[in-house]
Amino acid sequence: MSSMALGSTGSTGSTGSTGSGGSGGSVAEPAPRFLDLLAAEWIKLRSLRSTYWVLALASLVAIAVNVNAVHTDLTYIDHPPAPMPGRSPYTYDPLFHGLGSIASDLMAVAAGSLGAITVFGEYTTGLIRTTFAAVPDRRGVIAAKVLLIGGITALAGLAVSAVSFLTINAMLDSRHVGLSITDEGCLRAVLAYAAIVPVCALIGMALGALLRHATASIVSLVMLMFILPMMFGGDRYRWLKEIGTHLPLATVQRLTITPNSRTTMGKYAPSVLDSWITMGVWGAVAVAVTVVVVRRRDV
Repeated sequence: MSSMALGSTGSTGSTGSTGSGGSGGSVAEPAPRFLDLLAAEWIKLRSLRSTYWVLALASLVAIAVNVNAVHTDLTYIDHPPAPMPGRSPYTYDPLFHGLGSIASDLMAVAAGSLGAITVFGEYTTGLIRTTFAAVPDRRGVIAAKVLLIGGITALAGLAVSAVSFLTINAMLDSRHVGLSITDEGCLRAVLAYAAIVPVCALIGMALGALLRHATASIVSLVMLMFILPMMFGGDRYRWLKEIGTHLPLATVQRLTITPNSRTTMGKYAPSVLDSWITMGVWGAVAVAVTVVVVRRRDV
């Protein structure tokens, strides 16, 4: 009787163990889909309210800066200065004043900082280890970050560009100096003014991946965007000038100049196509650097 019980117990234990092992071996963890990675990155970004509030605030301030710049110019439009001897009368340039460099610089810093934070923030907190433990596919994680940050900053850039353009030209319409989006060069200017924002965000991501430090990433971003162009100005040496005109913010400066504008970049100015290509190359190289560094370096 007892031997039968032991045999029964042993048989039951053996069966349970086999069933459990078989069940454990047959169930595989499903690989995360790209939409799942996007959702995870969105949750991370949304959990840090300061990040998107900074971008939203920067967008509002940039629009206000552009509108205020044109508003203060209304007096000079109504009472233009007397023409200097030998020069043609003064003509107002709505794009130069309404899609100004101060607002684009502000958006560049905000977007670049947001891009850098999304990368170095995970390294400084150690969250990147959890992320890669859950999702070993590092390329997928970075692709989700790039798509999310690029998309959000592109929307912010487009909002600033479109609202600024429409508002300032509505103000200037009564002075008969306003422009339409269908005028030559205007659509290109609006798109370029918007496109530089996600490009700066991608550059910020690359710096964050390379340096993995908050202060170093932001300082490097400011140096690249604003300090480095000071070293490559002037028309004396062509090679220096051409380096300067191929830096990120110089591309949008060229693309917002319409054919009928008196505003120029001086000698050795790049072509429109050259500036578009340069902007695209900066974005592509930034993405490539981010992917390669994150894949190859330890966390």
